[in-house]
Amino acid sequence: MQSGISASQELQAQFNSLQESTNNTFALVVAIERESLVPVTALPSSSSSFSENLASLKPHIKPNVALYFILRRYDSAPPFVAVTYVPDSAPVRQKMLFASTRLTLVREMGTEHFRETIFVTTPEELSDSGFKKHDAHAKMHAPLTEEEQTLGEVRRAEREAGSGTGTREIHLSKSLAMPVAEDAIAAMKEVGQDGGRVVTMLKINPETEVVELVPESPTPSSISELSKAISATEPRFTFYRFTHTHDGAAQSPLLFFYTCPVTAGSKSIKSRMLYPLMKRAVLNVADKEAGLTLAKRFEVEEPSGITEQSVLDDLHPKVAARQGFSRPKRPGR
Repeated sequence: MQSGISASQELQAQFNSLQESTNNTFALVVAIERESLVPVTALPSSSSSFSENLASLKPHIKPNVALYFILRRYDSAPPFVAVTYVPDSAPVRQKMLFASTRLTLVREMGTEHFRETIFVTTPEELSDSGFKKHDAHAKMHAPLTEEEQTLGEVRRAEREAGSGTGTREIHLSKSLAMPVAEDAIAAMKEVGQDGGRVVTMLKINPETEVVELVPESPTPSSISELSKAISATEPRFTFYRFTHTHDGAAQSPLLFFYTCPVTAGSKSIKSRMLYPLMKRAVLNVADKEAGLTLAKRFEVEEPSGITEQSVLDDLHPKVAARQGFSRPKRPGR
C-alpha cells in the first residue's frame, strides 16, 4: 500500500544537509502536513554513541502523534535507518497515512542511503533496549547467500520501478493506491465461475504490503470445514462459494469473510490497521476486476465465529408470521 504523498523540497534540502553534516547531525524528524512529507527539526549529535543520542528523540515522541525519524546509526554506507513511529492512540487517518507513506519516504530520499526500515508503535522501541531487541530479532533470521541478496535487490528494484512485479495498483482515491497481485485477481475470477474454485483466500504481505493469494487451496464442502481452513493467527480475506439446499432448491451464493484474530505484538497492531483499509481495495477488485456478485459479507475476529447456522440465518432470514388485528369488544358485551 502506497499513498500519493511526496517529499517537499524543504525535506529534500534537509536530508542533503544531513548527509553532508557527517557526524554533526544525528537525526531528522519528519511529519506529514498538507499531503506532503516535511521536516520538523534536525537533532544534533551529542555523542559518538548511537545509544546515547537516542535520548534526544524523547521530547518529540508523543503518545498520540505519528512521526518518521531518519537516524544516523552506522559509520559505513548506508548510514541511515528509517523509523516509522505510529502509536496506538494516534488518530485512525494519521495511522493510515503514515503506514502507507513510509516506503515513499525511503524511496524519495534514496533507498541506497538506508540500511533498514523499522516500524514501531511504542516509545520503548525507540530506546537503547528497544533497538537491542530489534537487533536480536533480526539476527534470528538465517543470513542470505550472495545470490539471494542479489536476487532480493533485483526484486526490490523491480518493485520500485513498478514493472515486472505481477501486481496492479487499485486506486481508491487521489492519495491512496493498493497493490494487488495478479494471481490473486485471477483466483477471484475463478471462484466466480461455475465449476471453478470453491474458495479464494487472500492475505497482505507485511513486507511489501501487497495483497497476495494464500498458496493453500482448501476445498471445504461446508461452513464448518471453511472455518477450520481459515488461519486462526493471521487476518484473511476469504471468498467462498457456499453450495447448499434451501427449501428443496440447490443454491450456491458467493460469500465474503473478513477475519482478524486477536494476537499480541506490533505486527498484529499493524495488521489491524492495514486490513480494514485494504478490505475496500479487495472488494473493489472483486466487483470491478473479477466481476463477482457477493450475496453476503461477514466480519468476525476469530474464524471459529463463522458457523453454518449464523450464515444460514443471514442468507435466509425467517419471516415472522403476521397476526391479524382483533378489534376489541365493546364495553358491556
